[in-house]
Amino acid sequence: MYLRPALALALAAVLLPGCAHKKHARRVPLPPAAKPGYTETGVASWYGHPYHGRPAANGEIYDMEKPTAAHRTFPFDTWVRVFDLDTNRNVDVRIIDRGPFIDGRIIDLSHAAARAIGMIGPGLARVRVEVIRSPEVAPPAVFAVQVGAFQDRRNAERLRAEMESRYGSARLVLRPGNPDMWRVLAGSEATEDGARSLADRIRKQRNEKSAAFVVRVDSI
Repeated sequence: MYLRPALALALAAVLLPGCAHKKHARRVPLPPAAKPGYTETGVASWYGHPYHGRPAANGEIYDMEKPTAAHRTFPFDTWVRVFDLDTNRNVDVRIIDRGPFIDGRIIDLSHAAARAIGMIGPGLARVRVEVIRSPEVAPPAVFAVQVGAFQDRRNAERLRAEMESRYGSARLVLRPGNPDMWRVLAGSEATEDGARSLADRIRKQRNEKSAAFVVRVDSI
């Protein structure tokens, strides 16, 4: 059907504003530490109840019998291969959650993944984690430094206030569980490197043995 020029222009004037109002979530390229081939070595733990059946950090319901895991900084839907350095067994898992929130550990496996590499009994294992597949892009995020976790919110609030006065920003994040824990996060950095530098400063100023590790904050 042929449209006269005046009519075509009128229709364009109506349609274009509608297109212009469509919003697209801003997404950013992945950092090198989340790309295939990246590896890290450390201690793995696993988690099941009371988190089974509850929402994971990415919003889906955590099923401890599926091959999933929690990591502090990898974008959601990153796939990693976890190698048990003592048994030489390995398992592939998808990152859907945040953790572990205990200093000295690098990944929290689901019950099914832990069973696959034989670490249910010991509870912990020395592992190497290798990124094998990652999303092309990830939602923007900031990185902070976890400096403590408390059952008593008043204790968490005291540390939060101290961190805010020293480093400019700090927040409390509730980790539901049995018992619930209030995590204290200091700083707000655009990169992991920036957050690592902040973690070094915090350890030097507080105590070299103080817990201070980098975490990704997925919702601002």
